[in-house]
Amino acid sequence: MNTYYLTRSVFKKALGFIYFIGFLILINQFKALFGENGLLPAINFIKQVPFKFSPSLFYLNASDSVMMAFAIFGLLLSLFAMSGLSEKFGILISSLTWFFLWVIYLSFVNVGQVFYGFGWEILLLEMGFLVLFLGSGKNTDSPKITIWLIRWLLFRLMFGAGLIKIRGDSCWLDFTCMFYHYETQPMPHMLSWYFHHMPAVLHKLAIWVNHFVELIVPFGFFGPRKIRIAAGLITTAFQTILIFSGNLSWLNYATIVLCLACFDDRFYRKLFNITLPTKLNKNRKQIIAAYIYAMLAGVLSINTVKNFFSSRQVMNSSFDPLHLVNTYGAFGSVTPVRNEIIIEGSMDGKEWKEYEFKGKPGDIYKTPPLVSPYHYKLDWQMWFAAMGVYQHNPWFLNLCSKLLQNDSLALSLIQKAPFENKAPIYIRAHLYEYHFTEIGERGWWKRRFVREYLPPIALQN
Repeated sequence: MNTYYLTRSVFKKALGFIYFIGFLILINQFKALFGENGLLPAINFIKQVPFKFSPSLFYLNASDSVMMAFAIFGLLLSLFAMSGLSEKFGILISSLTWFFLWVIYLSFVNVGQVFYGFGWEILLLEMGFLVLFLGSGKNTDSPKITIWLIRWLLFRLMFGAGLIKIRGDSCWLDFTCMFYHYETQPMPHMLSWYFHHMPAVLHKLAIWVNHFVELIVPFGFFGPRKIRIAAGLITTAFQTILIFSGNLSWLNYATIVLCLACFDDRFYRKLFNITLPTKLNKNRKQIIAAYIYAMLAGVLSINTVKNFFSSRQVMNSSFDPLHLVNTYGAFGSVTPVRNEIIIEGSMDGKEWKEYEFKGKPGDIYKTPPLVSPYHYKLDWQMWFAAMGVYQHNPWFLNLCSKLLQNDSLALSLIQKAPFENKAPIYIRAHLYEYHFTEIGERGWWKRRFVREYLPPIALQN
């Protein structure tokens, strides 16, 4: 009989690492993004959106000091969980650790607005709630129903991504997506340039592999042991390749964590040469709690299954404010051309200097950084904003206003301001079309001017 004592231990430590990255990002960025003086203050959001639609602890107090205290507490809890110490202090401490991690992170996501509207945020919350029913205790096996729920989440994540591709963009069916995907993805890194320059036959082969891994392999998660292990290993290898091809925050890392549930104690015992306890007990209360939640998850899964069969399939969406059971997907459409917003400042309206961001393309000679599983949230929003107009992105005007004031919080999101400690008199934004350089050319990018994105503005106007 398969047991999942070691599976639980590995899964919890790995999930603790994902939480750690999430809270580290919050500590470094939340003040500038949605703090009291941020681009989209959570205080304003809370005044407009009822608690029942977006439950959060910060409806009680959304000050920077309170949110920072919770972010630091969450970071410490994630380290506690990642180390495995939370399990050694007993069932109660373990349960409280994972519960508070989930509640605190939920509270940030639900007031983070567009900066926390990414699929990996709700994925972490769904994983974080599931782990509450994975069980704990010395010499105690995990409830198998929870292991199956984790596999069901992994299935929805992968299969949903596969379906949205073949429905969302014809390039996935005519096998041309990869000719430009590595160049136009939200935040390429240095290795993306090399992926982009692979031979055409490998680009087409990559799409065949993608369809196989996302549409066929997920059914193996529910198969016999050998098939299930093979499916888990294939998916892990696929996600590892994606990590090397571009910055996608912790999405690929979290998917690998879910794959851990495809492997049982026999697998981990051989892999790590660990001796299992001679006898694993079953905790009836933990099993009952897991089955009760499984019934709730079954009901909540109805909408996700309907979404699979819908011609209007949506991705990365929640059907409940607690984000317990969600629908996922990635790259339902692939942008064929990369446009970038370049923000410039001037002291006289004649000479203009560029602001350099931490991750997104700007300086054509700057090496695209490899930052995942970390995530520069403003850089990603700049990618989305380039597809539209500034009037549809209120946070963008707020950013420009703060740059005109040389606001320290806004500048913390940017790598280099051209005027050091001085505030510019004018700010403007231009749209450029970016392409990777060809083999043998200098630099990483080449670009051409497309149009004005934001006309010159000053604090007076």
